[in-house]
Parts: sequence; C-alpha cells; structure tokens
Amino acid sequence: MNLLIMGLPGAGKGTQAAKIVEEFGVAHISTGDMFRAAMANQTEMGVLAKSYIDKGELVPDEVTNGIVKERLAQADIKEKGFLLDGYPRTIEQAHALDEILTDLDLVLDGVINIDVDPNSLLERLSGRIIHKKTGETFHKVFNPPADYNEEDYYQREDDKPETVKRRLDVNIAQGAPIIEHYRSQNLVYDIRGNQEIGDVFKDIEKVLMNLK
Repeated sequence: MNLLIMGLPGAGKGTQAAKIVEEFGVAHISTGDMFRAAMANQTEMGVLAKSYIDKGELVPDEVTNGIVKERLAQADIKEKGFLLDGYPRTIEQAHALDEILTDLDLVLDGVINIDVDPNSLLERLSGRIIHKKTGETFHKVFNPPADYNEEDYYQREDDKPETVKRRLDVNIAQGAPIIEHYRSQNLVYDIRGNQEIGDVFKDIEKVLMNLK
C-alpha cells in the first residue's frame, strides 16, 4: 500500500502517521529522516543537499525530488509500501512525484487528508505559554496553570497568534492545489481531525482496510 498523508500544522499528522506505520507495516518516509539518511550515507543527492544546507540555503526542488526518488527506489518499498509524510509540499513537487512513481513502476493508492478547521488549529497552536521563572509549559485552553497571571508567563514568537496564522495561511495556500491534484485522480480520503486521536485513527483504519 502506497500512501501520502496530508494535513495542516497541528492537525495530528505525525501522531496518525506513526499509528499507520505500526498497524500496517508500511515504510514511513518523512522528509527530515530522508535528508538525514541521504546525507549520512553520502548518496549523490545527499552530498548535493548538504552543500546547500551548509551554506544556509534552501535545498532546490530537483535535489529534494532526487532524494525522494533514491528512497523510493530502495528494496523495502516494493515489499512493504510507503507512507510519505511532509512531501510533496508544492504542486511542482506533486507533479515530480507523479513522474518518480511512473519511473519506478509504483502506484499511489491513496492520500489521507486530515481535515481540521483552521480556527481550531489557531487556538490549539497559539495557546502555548511558558512560565518565566520555571520554564514550565502550559496551554491557555487545554492545560491552563492554576495560578494564571499574565505577567508571570510569556509566549515564544512562533506561538503568537499572528505568527501561527501566517504559518497556517501559507500551508493552506500551498496545500490546496496539491489536494485538488489528487482529488482529480479520486485518491483523496478526507478524515475529520477534530475528534479524539483514537477515533481519527479508526476512520483512517476503515479507509485503509478497504484499500488493502
């Protein structure tokens, strides 16, 4: 079974990816892991990627695509199938992935799209606060401190609502054409992400049992 998993930051993609891998035994391919492995093994694309990273530059698409192709060409993929997590990030990468799969004689079986209302994600992601003296982390809504006093707590720049909203807006804009690309191929399965973690997985499990 060959799958993609998609969802906005905070939608629980990582948690569900781990459950899918454990339950269905597919190879979990996340962009970060793939880059680290390619660089550690000094593959042709790994060496090229490192040359950009060492200069503090963004790795170009053709190198990222090359690393994905190197990974998907490995023997365990034909055996177990894969779950791609964090790629494709752009519509150009989605088109490149189509070509990679054709070249390697692989077929994509489904795209699991964990769908969560962006407003609830904004609340979830921008609620983190840190106690100035102890460094303890709390959440304004889901895990508020008993003695909350605004002066004693601070928020990291990354957690501030305006920063989170920008990040979500960028992800929505980038993700929409990718979802549509796969929707046009009848590959997208929308999963309601605003549920308990176990219930989200039950819905994913139903989809995947039918795909097997």
